[in-house]
Amino acid sequence: MIIKYENEAAVFKALCDPNRLLILETLQSGDKCACKLLEDLEISQSTLSHHMKILCEAGFVDSNRQGKWMHYTINSEGFENAKKILEELKKEE
Repeated sequence: MIIKYENEAAVFKALCDPNRLLILETLQSGDKCACKLLEDLEISQSTLSHHMKILCEAGFVDSNRQGKWMHYTINSEGFENAKKILEELKKEE
């Protein structure tokens, strides 16, 4: 049972960082190359990689390699999953 909650906590952990929230906001306008995100966020490539790994693992973002750069896009299923988790926690018995 605790594993279930660890997985669900990871979803919300992904939303607990201002840079990751800014990344999600930036991706709302469509697919973005990592190079564009680096420009917009003014962070290092390794920091961006760390944030994108967390967002991808939580299901909020999909990645796609195009040449030497990764491209990222919003995965709406990740947001639906987060919403479902919250709804299940709110259920009254």
